[in-house]
Amino acid sequence: MRQAIYVFKKELGSYFLSPIAYIVISIFLVVTGWFFFSSFFLFNQASVRGFFSMLPVIFAFIIPAITMRLFSEELNVGSYEILLTLPVTFRDIVLGKFLAATALVAAMLLPTLAYPVTVSFIGHLDWGPVLGGYIGAVLLGASFCAIGLFASSLTRNQIIAFIIGMTVCFGLTLIDKMLFFLPRTLLGILEYLGADYHFRNISKGMIDSRDVLYFLSLIFIGLYGVKISLQRKN
Repeated sequence: MRQAIYVFKKELGSYFLSPIAYIVISIFLVVTGWFFFSSFFLFNQASVRGFFSMLPVIFAFIIPAITMRLFSEELNVGSYEILLTLPVTFRDIVLGKFLAATALVAAMLLPTLAYPVTVSFIGHLDWGPVLGGYIGAVLLGASFCAIGLFASSLTRNQIIAFIIGMTVCFGLTLIDKMLFFLPRTLLGILEYLGADYHFRNISKGMIDSRDVLYFLSLIFIGLYGVKISLQRKN
């Protein structure tokens, strides 16, 4: 794990040494803050459910923008070949980059703790769903990071990587919203494939092993896809 931690520190440091992290976090906070507080008083409830309900759609756009450069940039400028000359394995590279992107998502979520704290001063807030919502948000963010990494490993072009990652993330987010177009026999299967469906379950404070297993499976499939993609390039 020492080499993976080295890659993790390098990638996380590159985020905060450039304007990328600050721009992404600022955009995320402005968008979530605007939508949350503009509709909060309409419901007249001490709840942050509105914040969590919009997270999957926002993540589907923000996270591919975070991950699009992780492999595409190195493949384009040739630094990936230099990275392979170091005493690191495919697993170290993939795991380190994945942890760096996930850590940035966690850092992005950290300032939003001000939302439930503010709501708790206004009324009685049930902290169970809040805790579940943040656990679900980290799992959802990690899953989308794995998908974004896979998209970045497929191409040297960052814009194409962003489009591929965003398309897959939006597809997983919206698939359970289109069930009324589909045959009844497929509803159960397609509903289970929806990331938003599992995130909603966890954000209610009900942490079911099936929902956790879904996100862990997405992470595994995404990272394994990255490994296969990079091995094929070599």
